Amino acid sequence: MKLEIKRDNAAGEMLVKWWAELADDKGGRAELKRAADVTRVVMSPAYQRLHRMLCKVLPEGQVPAHKEDRLAIAAALLAHVKDDDSGASLPVLMSKREQESDRPPVSPLRFRRLLETTDVDDLFVGLRRVLPLLGHRVNVVALTNDLLNWGDATRKRWAYGYQWPQSS
Repeated sequence: MKLEIKRDNAAGEMLVKWWAELADDKGGRAELKRAADVTRVVMSPAYQRLHRMLCKVLPEGQVPAHKEDRLAIAAALLAHVKDDDSGASLPVLMSKREQESDRPPVSPLRFRRLLETTDVDDLFVGLRRVLPLLGHRVNVVALTNDLLNWGDATRKRWAYGYQWPQSS
């Protein structure tokens, strides 16, 4: 079952509000940033607040059990995000070359490794390492959706969205 959070629905508004408030919750943000695994994230009051907020507005009244760990990983990654870029998808940001550079922020090899990741814990580590390369700027809602629904469809969408270099 796909869980989709949109910027213009109650769940999306709650997510963005939680992320914005995280800037003022220095202790909660730091705890999420230091979390080494999903268990640490789930035990954090900041994550629990997000979970409760979303449960109130989701149509089913709860986050599906098989998506809870993915939501926790999204929360931990969002603690690293400094700017919400609502206009760009993650694969585009990972491949967008700056004018003075001929190299993308995330190399095709690193991007391919992310696509090959099936374990959400490994995806968490990989994306946590990618965020600094993007200047800690991503689309908050899109990142959350992609993590919640990580699978073949998301991987394919990312592969089509990434601007692969031309072969010589």
